[in-house]
Amino acid sequence: MLKQRVITAVLLLAVLLPALFYPSPEPFCALALVMIVGGGWEWGRLNGCRSYVALAGGLALGGVLVALWWQVGLVSSQPWLWAVVSAVWLVMAVVLLRRGVSGWAGIPRALRLLAGWVLIGAAWWAMAQARYLGIEMLLSIFLLVWVADIAAYFGGKAFGRRKLAPQISPGKSWAGVYSGVLGVLGLAVGWVALRGAVPEHLYGHLWSLGWSVAALALLVLTGMSVAGDLIESLVKRSAGMKDSSGLLPGHGGVLDRVDALLPVLPMAMLVLSWH
Repeated sequence: MLKQRVITAVLLLAVLLPALFYPSPEPFCALALVMIVGGGWEWGRLNGCRSYVALAGGLALGGVLVALWWQVGLVSSQPWLWAVVSAVWLVMAVVLLRRGVSGWAGIPRALRLLAGWVLIGAAWWAMAQARYLGIEMLLSIFLLVWVADIAAYFGGKAFGRRKLAPQISPGKSWAGVYSGVLGVLGLAVGWVALRGAVPEHLYGHLWSLGWSVAALALLVLTGMSVAGDLIESLVKRSAGMKDSSGLLPGHGGVLDRVDALLPVLPMAMLVLSWH
């Protein structure tokens, strides 16, 4: 398993890193779009669609996003879109996590499918816009999620006693959440100390809004990264699946890798629209 994980990670990095650091954003956005099609296919499978229906859903999602890219472009900001998507994520986090695994199947499948595909597509759109704002901007958002996850893992291992959502994800604890928040705050302070409060990265923009706004925004973004992970775990448990797919050997599926990013990306873009 470890060998598989390492080989997959090396291959992904060999493809994604050159695209990420290419002067033009288009190659990275195109590669990310291919992965989003895979995520759309996984979402259909997780919600009981036959294989060909799930594949058609993923391809249709990709087709819609390509059409929007062609017609609208990815440069212009849409604060209203990020506000709506962020509100949907906040409501979903409260409602779904309160209802638990058993409540997921009670939601009409058509609504589950449509909402999931829209939110997955919105995350890609936000990621593409962040890349157009600059590599440092996109990396500052990615690292928020990665640091929160890593800090939560080690903090939970060391101090985790009180479970966060044992019926959904038994390994997560409140200590892990607090550790994740502290890790992200440390990341933000360190980034601003090294790079300054410049608008090229998320933390510089937040710093310009005031430390209290910055702290609150980072708290919400970290909390939503946890919620994104928990919601995907809830859906997988309802479907009786350990991973969203086997597309990434040793790592599971696309949604397993980006679940925490799905709510954070549009919410970060909303924050970046504040002045």
